[in-house]
Amino acid sequence: MPAGSGEPGGHKNGRPGVTPDVEHLLRTEAPQVLGALVRRFGHFDIAEDAVQEALLVASRAWPTNGVPENPRSWLIRIGYRRMVDLLRTDQARRRREQHEGMTELAMQDPARQAHVPLETDDSLTLLLLCCHPALSPSSQVALTLRAVGGLTTAEIAHAHGTTESTMGARISRAKQQLARAGARFTPPTDADRDSRMNAVMQVLYLIFNEGYTASTGDELARIDLTREAIRLTRMLRDSLPDDPEVTGLLALMLLTESRRTARTDGDELVRLDEQDRTQWNTALIREGTELIDSVWHRREVGTYQLQAAIAAVHAATTSPEQTDWPQIAALYLWLERLNPTAPVRLSRVVAVAHAYGPARGLALLDDLNRRYQLDQEPLTRQRERAVRAHLLEMTGNPSSAAARYREAADLTENQVERRYLLGRAHRLG
Repeated sequence: MPAGSGEPGGHKNGRPGVTPDVEHLLRTEAPQVLGALVRRFGHFDIAEDAVQEALLVASRAWPTNGVPENPRSWLIRIGYRRMVDLLRTDQARRRREQHEGMTELAMQDPARQAHVPLETDDSLTLLLLCCHPALSPSSQVALTLRAVGGLTTAEIAHAHGTTESTMGARISRAKQQLARAGARFTPPTDADRDSRMNAVMQVLYLIFNEGYTASTGDELARIDLTREAIRLTRMLRDSLPDDPEVTGLLALMLLTESRRTARTDGDELVRLDEQDRTQWNTALIREGTELIDSVWHRREVGTYQLQAAIAAVHAATTSPEQTDWPQIAALYLWLERLNPTAPVRLSRVVAVAHAYGPARGLALLDDLNRRYQLDQEPLTRQRERAVRAHLLEMTGNPSSAAARYREAADLTENQVERRYLLGRAHRLG
């Protein structure tokens, strides 16, 4: 799994002129403001646009005038006014004729206008809505970052290496798909929550992974995404403090994030076994380890808990030689039985090679390729070549290793990773 900083701060590509504290406040309040508007008006799609505009107004006003005494009420009032404007346009009225009665009631009833529900936490309801099964994973990620995370369309586009117009169209389509699917903004029942929780955790996991190793671009990681994933997962755990898998997911993120500063040296990628472990963030390691320890005794262990346990084994050592690789290999075998995916199988190859020697790792890799074609799977075809190259290098076959490193370099669009792989190939001749 991947890396970023435990506490959210000002994002690298955040709103210009906004301090990290104000940026964090806007991120925190965004889902609560959206929940208040949707409960009052309905129309999730328009309410989400209104909240984005309220956040924009705040980002311009607060640095100059100061943060208001009750920022959530302030944002709800601004969002409310914009919502009324949007609903009163001819285009909006034509699209929503069947909802006209409810809209007029929301705009005209003084009691509804005056009531600002500040104590209701809508984070979980919004996460479930944004991760609706009618949406593709990429749309779930984008809508979650905007509606629950409060990121601008430009920030989300930058984090995914695409244009603002392209990302805006993706988000707009996602909201239209929710409307066509009849998705409703209602507090989840236990059954609904349980059935959708895997999708929510998977979306947060995808956000973190994209931030940990960006799929494209000149930077290895996108810290804004790893921070946002951690912040949203903390929010999810606040809603579900007794869910062991949510706790495991947060622990996994924190333990992985703890290694971020040691992953690169200037513009160069540094492998785990070559990292300066004094640069690892001990506070994040301590918190992540305590979290996974707190749920490890539960009767049922899930995939995120297992990955967090693996990360905790890595974090517990002060040198690569002390790493308990047999334990890590056993945990990956357990994980593979629960989650038999290509990335998990490839990770077990690495653990087996470290625990029992590169020859045994190569034999396992060949066997898994015969059975599951890891070298053809989209999620592993690039990394399979990088892993094979490393194992060939360890077994004393430099020419074959160099060829595999070059193949792996040709399959990545991340320039930091590409330079690393080509550098390994060049040193081998």
